[in-house]
Amino acid sequence: MSAATTLPGSAQGAGALRGRRALLGAALPVALLLLWQVLGTLSADPRMPLPSKIVAAAVTMIADGELPMAIVQSLGRVFAGFVVAALLAIPLGLAMGYSRAVERNVDPLVETFRPIAAIAVLPLAILWLGTGTSAAIAIVAYAAFFPLVVNTVAGARNVPPTLLRAAATMGLRKFTTVRTVVVPAALPQIGVGLRIAMGVGWTAIVAAELAVGAKAGGGGSGGIGQMMFVFYAYSIELNRIIVCMLAVGLVALLLDRILRWALARLMPWSAR
Repeated sequence: MSAATTLPGSAQGAGALRGRRALLGAALPVALLLLWQVLGTLSADPRMPLPSKIVAAAVTMIADGELPMAIVQSLGRVFAGFVVAALLAIPLGLAMGYSRAVERNVDPLVETFRPIAAIAVLPLAILWLGTGTSAAIAIVAYAAFFPLVVNTVAGARNVPPTLLRAAATMGLRKFTTVRTVVVPAALPQIGVGLRIAMGVGWTAIVAAELAVGAKAGGGGSGGIGQMMFVFYAYSIELNRIIVCMLAVGLVALLLDRILRWALARLMPWSAR
């Protein structure tokens, strides 16, 4: 057997195997896109969205800055609401997880409001904050608050008792115990809550902008949600609506990957 022969366990064989798997994985999506293109071309409806038209619409929306501007504006609201939710939920969750007395008094309130969807809070947000960016931020903060507080409580509650007993033996005060023992032990679970909260917040911004984004941004774009509403209500541009839908999904994926990368760097001990 020559040295150039590919062995099953060699790096060359593993690369070829990965390449074949990638091709097989892409075969079905490509086939579905081709079928969609053919059936849509044969359709008598001129407004039928087609992959070729969607790509052309995406190029146009990106080139003129329309889509990037809407995404940036939505991201600004999501990050602002996410920060507000984190500043409120993490300290409250740590207090609830560490102190049974705090949990007994606060948990019923949290569990009463947690099932109420963010979309149901929109009327109150509009009445109190108006049809602007503040209302959209409030909706994102409301949506992101609950998964973050629940995961923080779980993380603080699952601190090994031996660590708490060791802190008590050393005479540490409660605040010092929370800062040096509870918070580091709960960080992995808090990280899970941050990922969920970011995803929920990005989902909520689309619904929020549909209702309150029209007048946001000083007369500029109302964000990705408002852009989708305009394409639906006024021009019925299905190809552009699908571009916005794809942009929402891709941005959500990118946000999650960035957050996972950051959490892995900040908490290497929790990586699996």
